[in-house]
Amino acid sequence: MNALASFDKLSMMMDFYSSAATANAFRGEGADEAICWFDLSFRKTPELGGFCITAGLQQVADILENLHFTEEELSYLASQGCPKSFLDYLGTFRFSCDIWAVPEGTPVFAGEPVLKVRGPAVQAQLIETILMQTMNHETLIATKANRIVRAAQGRRVVEFGARRAQGATAAMQGARAAYIGGCSATTCAKSAMAYGIPHFGSMTHNYIQMFDSEYEAFRAYAEAFPDNCVLLIDTYSTLHSGLPNAIRVFNEVLLPRGKRPVGVRLDSGDLAYLSKKVRRILNEAGFPDCDIIASNSLDEQIIREMVQHGARVDTFLVGEKLITSSTAPVFPGVYKLTATEKSGEIKPVIRLSENVEKITTPCPKLLWRLFDMETGKAIADLMTTEDEDISACRSYRLFDPDYTWKQKEVENFVARQLLTPFFKDGKCVYRFPALKEVRDYCMQQVDSLWEEVLRFEYPHNYYVDLSQKLWDIKNNLIQTMRGRNAE
Repeated sequence: MNALASFDKLSMMMDFYSSAATANAFRGEGADEAICWFDLSFRKTPELGGFCITAGLQQVADILENLHFTEEELSYLASQGCPKSFLDYLGTFRFSCDIWAVPEGTPVFAGEPVLKVRGPAVQAQLIETILMQTMNHETLIATKANRIVRAAQGRRVVEFGARRAQGATAAMQGARAAYIGGCSATTCAKSAMAYGIPHFGSMTHNYIQMFDSEYEAFRAYAEAFPDNCVLLIDTYSTLHSGLPNAIRVFNEVLLPRGKRPVGVRLDSGDLAYLSKKVRRILNEAGFPDCDIIASNSLDEQIIREMVQHGARVDTFLVGEKLITSSTAPVFPGVYKLTATEKSGEIKPVIRLSENVEKITTPCPKLLWRLFDMETGKAIADLMTTEDEDISACRSYRLFDPDYTWKQKEVENFVARQLLTPFFKDGKCVYRFPALKEVRDYCMQQVDSLWEEVLRFEYPHNYYVDLSQKLWDIKNNLIQTMRGRNAE
């Protein structure tokens, strides 16, 4: 039986049209000298939200640093008709692209380059599926997690989805992305061990049902885990048996040992109503420090309503609707050519379409975020050509790239470049912070957005503008290509 593909050996993780296109473009000696520039971006924000949270760079680095082709893979490509010259090239393949990336945990907006790739045409096309698959998935889950965490309004959110994830890889990478997005812990042991994510454990209904009585199950669990005792109290009846038995065990087992209970978990019923009842009874029993933990197909909408209705929940366990991003399970990321380069001369290219949102923005670009120096809040993002530096500008005139008469002069701001070197000549040059640092950075960056942008419904349209130079290049290319193809 073939082993599950590891995260770092995914050279063949590509659509066949990618191999066909690169094989067709390959012409033997010198063919790999053609240089292309690509952007990985997304067209729309899932669930009509205001922004997305980037994630996936660690996995991309692991994959690209191990990018090579085995004899088995080359034989398979040969059987599918790939020419020998191309197979010989892959046999001695060395990845050599340059990549710039927006750091993980950064809020990003539609149309912005999350990754910028420069490299030989063959290589830049071969990695398309790998980049899109990895970045799309983890960015989707990080974005969903951030929505859920914001709905919880300071209460702890734990990722609880491994059993409902679409495979082991999705469970692991999803747990990592969810942590970046703001979750406090994961219930997946493999993810906790692999990525250093705090873990969260509890008991199951099955465990309780194995005993002759609920009380015996609780007692055995408390004796086994006196320092981390979380009891599941809804197997039979939350208020009539589960909670009374839990309090009895707390008094008989934990307190004599000098221990305090960590929490009780509710997994069914009217969670908001039950949490209020349970909180009052726990307080009266002398356990105001015992957390109430809720689970049961939760998402940001349910959690937000529970909070609005005064639910006394300290921790939300969120599973299937987070790990699959069930209300928006597809991330609309795209990987598009923006320029070609020959003998050091860069030629911008554009893709036109009847669908306006599919028209690309040409040129290798820089991505700036402008922050108000008084409030620290983000004002707007700006895409410029690579030779434009606005870091020293005292004022700048922004204009809407679609409705150009909408203009705004901004002053007293600081402009920060979001794209940072990631790969240089095929080698990763990015220093990966500890995952907790990425999570903290994400929280800080989300906090820099205005509340109007953070709304779940009809968020304020955060502007992603083009510099005048970039807008002119794009507009001129549109006119040129329309005229050329109309002839």
